[in-house]
Amino acid sequence: MSLGILLDMAASGQGDRVALGRADDGITFARLAELAAGGGAVIAAQPVGHVVMLGRNGPLMPHLLFAAAHAGLPFTPMNYRLPADQLTELLGDLDRPFIVADEDYLTVVKQTGHPVMSTTEFVTAAQSTTPTEAVYVDDSAPAVMLFTSGTTSKPKIVPLRHENLVSYILGTVEFGSAAEDDAALVTVPPYHVAAIGSVLSNLYSGRRVVYLPDFSAEGWLALVAEENVTTAMVVPTMLSRVVEHLAGAVANAPKLRLISYGGARMPQPVLERALAAFPNVGFVNAYGLTETSSTIALLGPDDHRAALAATDPKERARLGSAGKPVPGVEMQVRDDDGTVLGPDEVGELWVRGPQVSGEYVGVGSVLDADGWFPTKDRAWLDAEGYLFIEGRSDDTIIRGGENIAPAEIEDALVSHPAVLDAAVIGIDDDEWGQRLVAVVVRREGFATDADELKSYVRGQLRGSRTPDAIVWRTELPHTPTGKLLRREVVADVNAELAALTS
Repeated sequence: MSLGILLDMAASGQGDRVALGRADDGITFARLAELAAGGGAVIAAQPVGHVVMLGRNGPLMPHLLFAAAHAGLPFTPMNYRLPADQLTELLGDLDRPFIVADEDYLTVVKQTGHPVMSTTEFVTAAQSTTPTEAVYVDDSAPAVMLFTSGTTSKPKIVPLRHENLVSYILGTVEFGSAAEDDAALVTVPPYHVAAIGSVLSNLYSGRRVVYLPDFSAEGWLALVAEENVTTAMVVPTMLSRVVEHLAGAVANAPKLRLISYGGARMPQPVLERALAAFPNVGFVNAYGLTETSSTIALLGPDDHRAALAATDPKERARLGSAGKPVPGVEMQVRDDDGTVLGPDEVGELWVRGPQVSGEYVGVGSVLDADGWFPTKDRAWLDAEGYLFIEGRSDDTIIRGGENIAPAEIEDALVSHPAVLDAAVIGIDDDEWGQRLVAVVVRREGFATDADELKSYVRGQLRGSRTPDAIVWRTELPHTPTGKLLRREVVADVNAELAALTS
């Protein structure tokens, strides 16, 4: 089954429902299918091998995704913030790319030398072009090709095949299950795998999607109320800003029933404040990777509230977990030598299932002989099967021979009322191997100093987790999806240390 069949099913089953945009003037599922067929004809008439989107999230994204599928070509939404030289370099890894770009980015994208149409030109052409029959593609053909975030190295291209994406949807979404008045608010950028998953899951369930291209806490809360949003998807930094904006007040979200978050680690203090700000809303932690076609584990609303109310420390700790695997996905935690570990033992997370791609362009498959994919995330499973992610393997700090995950120290720091954001990194040290350095952003209007923060962390964690040094910053670098750019933090601190010793 291909992505195009999912759209055909939605158009046949709920064609008159609004699929995209505001309730009073949005695009119906039937109209989306017509536009995709027209757009597919526009694409198929050109000598191209790949469809690229360069623009903010909005109705163009699903239109172009399904138009590419109609033309039998893979689709790649790209980071519209990239400068022309980086964009040109990444486009060079794609087969004869054809680019559709928002007007704001035409100047940059035209410098790449590839064929380009503006968003307006493409939509106009799709509306006026006679649709052709959809091009047949095998289920194993690439449907979407996404660049990894590149937080630790040059971005790699992950091909997500039709069979991967369709397996994810069929395993996690019930067809036509959304109520007619359901509406989802999507704020994640289009080049993130969560945006792809959102298009497909909301389409298959029959839910209207409202986009907020430029996030602000005020704009998000206003749209939730104005459009009677019932479900919303955010990354942790967005939820943190919403909570900060509310400043302890309960949100005005009369129809909101569910908030899903993912894309980066959620600090537990932020989550606890969010649960208080939205007392009648269910929360879902969706953990996944680009290479796994989006979500592979979920912590559902009941789990969130049960953990928040628990008095048993182990049950309470599940508030910081990623939940349990979605249907069709298997998980193992392995030691460095490949030994499968038991409950509460930390190692690398390996996953297996039909939605898992586990391959990169130019590299090929990295699955082992039995189809398991190494996520590069350090993790552990408790006795009940709840998954806990400690961070990327590359982030682990080795101090005095002890492996230390930055996440637990960062959570301790962020729970201090004067700390808005924090990153803990390892800096080379002749005596200890690495020193713990906490890079901290103070919350406006609050005061604290290094000694107080060190004492605060020491009071919550073991002494070996206490930062050796505190470095102050006004902000930390993050990707648009909220992932900390740890390599930039390390480079910044190393440069400061070098300047002090020169």
